[in-house]
Amino acid sequence: MLSAIANTFSNCFKIPELKSRIVFTLLVLAVCRLEAVVRVPGLDGGALAHFFETHAGAGGVLGMYSMFTGGALEHCAIGALGIMPYISATIIIQLMTAVVPTLSKLAREEGGRTKLIQYGRYLTVLLCLGQGFFMALGWEHPEKLFGDFTGQLVLYKASHIWLYRLQTTFFLTTGTMLLMWLGEQITDRGIGNGVSLIITIGILARLPQAFVALKDMFFPSGGETRFHLIGSGMLLIGLLVVVVAGVIAITQAQRKVPVQYAQRAVGRKVYAGGTSFMPLKVNYSGVMPIIFAQAILMFPQKFFLLAGQALGGPHASAAAAFVSHTFVSLSNLLQERSFFYMAIYGLMILFFSYFWVATQFNELQISDDLKKNGGYIPGVRPGQATSDYLHNAMSRITLAGAVFLTVIAVIPNLLYSQLQVPWQVASFFGGTSMLILVGVLLDTMRQMETHLLMRHYDGFLKKGRLKGRF
Repeated sequence: MLSAIANTFSNCFKIPELKSRIVFTLLVLAVCRLEAVVRVPGLDGGALAHFFETHAGAGGVLGMYSMFTGGALEHCAIGALGIMPYISATIIIQLMTAVVPTLSKLAREEGGRTKLIQYGRYLTVLLCLGQGFFMALGWEHPEKLFGDFTGQLVLYKASHIWLYRLQTTFFLTTGTMLLMWLGEQITDRGIGNGVSLIITIGILARLPQAFVALKDMFFPSGGETRFHLIGSGMLLIGLLVVVVAGVIAITQAQRKVPVQYAQRAVGRKVYAGGTSFMPLKVNYSGVMPIIFAQAILMFPQKFFLLAGQALGGPHASAAAAFVSHTFVSLSNLLQERSFFYMAIYGLMILFFSYFWVATQFNELQISDDLKKNGGYIPGVRPGQATSDYLHNAMSRITLAGAVFLTVIAVIPNLLYSQLQVPWQVASFFGGTSMLILVGVLLDTMRQMETHLLMRHYDGFLKKGRLKGRF
């Protein structure tokens, strides 16, 4: 099997167009990685990088953000904002398209998608300016942003602090806009989705740290073995195989709704009818519910902690002390990897799975399009009945996808909290990392397969199906 895969990859470089696309993609991704190590002037990035190395953990939103930036946040690099402002702007535009009639109408018009993309770019600039400025303020007071950090990151004098703020905001904004442009270039002239590949290469950049942490699990520097080599190793390998297989299965899983098209005449032309199917993805929302749940749950915990500390103190009244104690208790309940946190986390993933489907899957429009084109679902009347059928079918399969996302999301937390597996290792056993890696690699492999089949080469095929396709 390995020889067949190696032969397939060698065939990719026998096609000039595909070879140039692959080389172009690799070169652009190398430039993206440079942004993660070129530091913003006036900042002591080495001190923050050392702090992250010695305080490895999930880190909530900061940990997730650092993962998406490929470690640029930890090094105070010009790519510290990463591609996330562009993704956030795209999500905002998509959600507004579902609820704002003007944008919804624009999305259906010819050339409307191009205008929406342009709006997303403008919104990206605004988000970068805002987030870049707050990031600059956070680096001024790193103890508030990174918790246990002690030291100073800003090397500017107090009299030049506004120069530092404006300069840092400019560099961070420019870094994100450059990443956005490079991602679009990969999509147009390379292979795969550019933005997704930039995130993926940032996640893969953490593999060396994961391998070092994995070695320390079984062969620590102190000489005492923390984990049983054979038993724990086999357990981790088995879990990784199960998780990867499950992610591939649920990513590719879909319900095929049969659609019958009637014969119709347009002028003097007669179009024959036929049978097709409408694919309804089980995991329609992808990784978005996990990202939303992680981002939202970070804020209540910080709010209750800061409010409790502000109200408490040796001179606080009895009522203020009671409220302070209540807030601190709520903050402790919302600590990551606590049972209460994981329960709320799972419920929010279920909610956002349905929320994303409700805002992005328009069964009324699909029903109208089928009716206009002479299509219908066998056994279901066109119009409102078809819309209700699609709504019920999507609701049922979304439950399966949401339950799967919940299980995948809590596996890293369970490994880290219950089995004391280092977070660098545990993060590759589920959560956003695994979902993004598998999804992006499958999509890129499909595009490479298309180029190979067009030139009559064998692709990543086995009996007519992509390996791993279910």
